Amino acid sequence: MPRFSIIVTVQDIAGRLPTALDAVLAQSFTDFELIAACEAPGSPAGAVAAEYAGRDPRVVLVTGSRDAGLGAATGTYLLFLEAGDALTPGALAAADARLREAREAGGETDVLRLGHERVPWWEGEAEPELFEDADPTDVRLPVWATAYRRAFLREHGLAFPGGRGTDLGWAGLVALAAGRTEVLDTVCVRRTERRRSGGTPTREQAELLDQVELVLDRAAARGLPEDRLRALFGQLFAEVLDRAAGSPRDRAFLRRAGRLHRRHRPAGLRTPGVRNRLLRCGASTAFRTLVALGGRTARARAYAARTTVRWRRALTYAWHLRRPLDENLAVFAAYWGRGYACNPAAVHRTARELAPHIRSVFLVKEKELPHMPADVESVVIGSRRYWQVMARAKYTFNNVNFETAVRKRPGTVHVQTHHGTPLKRMGVDQIEYRAVAAATGSFGRLMQRVDRWDLSLSSNAHSTEVWSGAYPSAFSHLEYGYPRNDRFHTAEPGEVAAIRERLGVPADRVALLYAPTYRDYPRDVSAQFDLARFCAELGEEFVVLLRAHYFLDGNADLRQAVADGRLIDVTSLRETEDVCLASDALITDYSSIMFDYANLDRPIVTYADDWDVYRDTRGVYFDLLAEPPGHVARTQDELLQVLTSGAWADERSAGLRARFRERFCAFDDGRAAERVVRRVLLGQPEEELPPLIPLRERLPVPAAAVSRPRTPAH
Repeated sequence: MPRFSIIVTVQDIAGRLPTALDAVLAQSFTDFELIAACEAPGSPAGAVAAEYAGRDPRVVLVTGSRDAGLGAATGTYLLFLEAGDALTPGALAAADARLREAREAGGETDVLRLGHERVPWWEGEAEPELFEDADPTDVRLPVWATAYRRAFLREHGLAFPGGRGTDLGWAGLVALAAGRTEVLDTVCVRRTERRRSGGTPTREQAELLDQVELVLDRAAARGLPEDRLRALFGQLFAEVLDRAAGSPRDRAFLRRAGRLHRRHRPAGLRTPGVRNRLLRCGASTAFRTLVALGGRTARARAYAARTTVRWRRALTYAWHLRRPLDENLAVFAAYWGRGYACNPAAVHRTARELAPHIRSVFLVKEKELPHMPADVESVVIGSRRYWQVMARAKYTFNNVNFETAVRKRPGTVHVQTHHGTPLKRMGVDQIEYRAVAAATGSFGRLMQRVDRWDLSLSSNAHSTEVWSGAYPSAFSHLEYGYPRNDRFHTAEPGEVAAIRERLGVPADRVALLYAPTYRDYPRDVSAQFDLARFCAELGEEFVVLLRAHYFLDGNADLRQAVADGRLIDVTSLRETEDVCLASDALITDYSSIMFDYANLDRPIVTYADDWDVYRDTRGVYFDLLAEPPGHVARTQDELLQVLTSGAWADERSAGLRARFRERFCAFDDGRAAERVVRRVLLGQPEEELPPLIPLRERLPVPAAAVSRPRTPAH
């Protein structure tokens, strides 16, 4: 008998089903069976499920819905997932540990609530939903983030009620029967929400009330204690009110909901709120009017507030646009105001040294940012002061674009510094890639912003060529290198040692920086790359520096790796250059960090497990696998072999890196920021700028753990 039966409902969403199945099959805890319950075996999704069942004996394919999976299950505990739901790495191990802990403390657990998160379809970021303030017996908690003891379900004859919207009814029936409910405050399930096109159909409304009536009738028959009955009633009708407010025109729904409210409301229970009272009284017309009026009033207030802000901003900006330019004012911004970082920060530092007459202002999205130096003057984006400096600044530097409302005044100089060398398609080159083009929005507005550029910074000839085609406009190129990479040539070994000590990197360990890139398509990286196993199998020689926000969330195995000193989370560090300096080698997929890191002349390993999908979905400018900066691994086992065998630092790796550096590190010699300041802020001609140091004569700071003589690179 397996410990867990994972029942995945196979809907006709073939593209999302592997996310759920792969996340289960990749679990470090292996005592489970995976049941794919498919109502339409001949569908594309059914074919995907059948293919998994054919190649992995842990996958069992049954025909039907969740009840069919429930009938086929043999595990001690059951979990019900849908296509697109993904167990986080270590989820089953964490659930098993919590259940064993609860049993030792007082007996078997009937229901285990799991920490979870919902990822919005429009942005892909989410906040974990845990149980600090939540009632674990709340029937509105998701079925897909709960483990149920199978013997408990069988003992009480529990099955999913008929209809489509059955979660509320099932949860209510389970809550009535459950003897012991526990919680696990660890994110175990991640659900990517599907986009819904509109209001709730009448049939689903009626089925919701069917579920509410079923639960309340069962509660009355059981003689539920008053306190539990009141809590249950409140939870159920909170859901009904939310649904009623979303469809206030459905009179039949409102009338029936009112009848249920009057028939089942516990004696003496006061239900607060006007909507509750109107529903109870059956005043459907008044309820609809209240919802409609409230919505219009809220929209009117919001519109008025937005209009007032726009007019105030426009008047402030227009006034200052009529004033003379401030010839000694420069504005800097990076990553939409997220802090003091990247090329703008590097230019800003050098400007304070070489052009002290220039007053430099850095733009931030909020006044108190943890990564802003105390001695740097900052202005909050959108404030009155922001519009003043944007109207009057002679010079502006940004590694992204300023908002469309910013006007380009004659006589101003705008420098687009960029924030990486492009492997993936950029600008108008994205048009043929639908998913990326949809996320980019209007290419017309993009080009309006590009038309404000006067100068575009480039770190190699490849970038110059790409920027010319991706952003067709009249700007000039500055082939000076990236200022943020200057530190790779100016830092000293003592500085590297100090950074490693601050990060907690042991002096005798080889530090591997793992920095994957963002994907424009659904991909649960944490499920497809078992980082905990990777750290464990690397051995004592290595420590991994992790720069990727989604891995550690709620992952017990990775938290243990951190505690054991095998993994150090450096995601929150604003200075990427510090992390690069502290490491001895880089592991990445398609991130532009590889181009910057190559300036250090340290080993780079490419982990390209989904290169074909990335290339076809995102579009690329060259075949990275044919021209890599070092060894390439297509699977996790291959990656481990490259590292544990020593191949990552062999002669072939050095040869590949040398060719890569010749192509992509041509202009980064440690003096890029100085060239920018002298050319733009001091007005010096090209012939007076510092000459380019040949690649073979450059002396990047050596790695700490791998001893190398400080001699010119060849």
